[in-house]
Amino acid sequence: MQSRRDWLRSSIGIGGFLMAPSSLLSAQEKAYFRPRALEPIVRLSSNENPYGPSEAVQKAIGKAFDHACRYPYQYSDALAEKLAKKHGVGPESIIITGGSTEGLKIAGLTFAHSGGEIIAGQPTFLAMMDYAKQWGATIRWVPVGADKGYDLPAIEKQVSAKTKMIFLCNPNNPTGTLLPAAQLKDFCQTVSQKTIVFSDEAYYDFIEETDYPSMDALVRAGANVIVSKTFSKVYGLAGLRIGYLIAKPELADQIRKNVVAMSNVLAIAAADTALQDEIFYNFSLSKNREAKQKIYTLLDHLQLDCVRSSTNFVFFHSKRDIRKLGPQMLEKGVRIGRPFPPFYDWCRISTGTLEEVDRFVSGMLEVYRG
Repeated sequence: MQSRRDWLRSSIGIGGFLMAPSSLLSAQEKAYFRPRALEPIVRLSSNENPYGPSEAVQKAIGKAFDHACRYPYQYSDALAEKLAKKHGVGPESIIITGGSTEGLKIAGLTFAHSGGEIIAGQPTFLAMMDYAKQWGATIRWVPVGADKGYDLPAIEKQVSAKTKMIFLCNPNNPTGTLLPAAQLKDFCQTVSQKTIVFSDEAYYDFIEETDYPSMDALVRAGANVIVSKTFSKVYGLAGLRIGYLIAKPELADQIRKNVVAMSNVLAIAAADTALQDEIFYNFSLSKNREAKQKIYTLLDHLQLDCVRSSTNFVFFHSKRDIRKLGPQMLEKGVRIGRPFPPFYDWCRISTGTLEEVDRFVSGMLEVYRG
């Protein structure tokens, strides 16, 4: 019988690198890309970018302290001008929010309070629906298909006079699936004539399909479509809380009345600089691909199916109850994603630094082969 040591040694051949330690960043890379320090418990549970803010962004934040005594409105308007140019809309179509989560919450509140209906896939990101329910909205859930992606025909069949909004998280969280571009565009064009379609594009930057469309094109065309974007993911600014919505002026005016948190001068300066920092942006995407590949190799070795992800996380069939696997992995120094009903034997794992992914790999091997 093969000993554990022999098995671990033979595992080095899996993809050529599964058990081999990942190469470390140079001192210069660490200074610029600001990776998270390796902690006793690595948190791969919240889809955060493990890098950043970059050196350039940190310098911008430092300079912004001189303006921290000011209210953020003027600075927010200047950023909105840049974002409007980026998306080909007027500044009146941009709403700066305290992270895209605030944008989701206030959009659901604006259009579906007091009995209005929101249709959403299940599972998906819950911020909009959970908040809207507190204000009297009703939610109609449509289970994802066998491929773990949105069932758009089934969603469209549920649209009625009560439907105030359809929520699409694309790529979807937690499944990582990406809707076919033509199908998405056709759905949004058609259904937006009946109700508002909300396209959450938090993970849009991680899409590797060439020329995949943002639904901001439909906003430019005047459709009843709202798009959310965030600086939390690829830009590494989750802790600063800044995102934005894109909507035609008539919808934007209604939403803007319910903005609560907005953002702050430091976050606005960080976002403004992050937009120009292509070196950090490309580095984040490159490291995310490396981390995902190592996770895929591990899952292939353990014969655990997964969804090929268009995000910075991987959703895989753990074949174990996530409510038990979570504590087991925590003992190995890794915090994994929470349960996503009804998929209790599936797990969402975020990409971290390569050192953090190494910790996940070793922990999984011990749990599944120990």
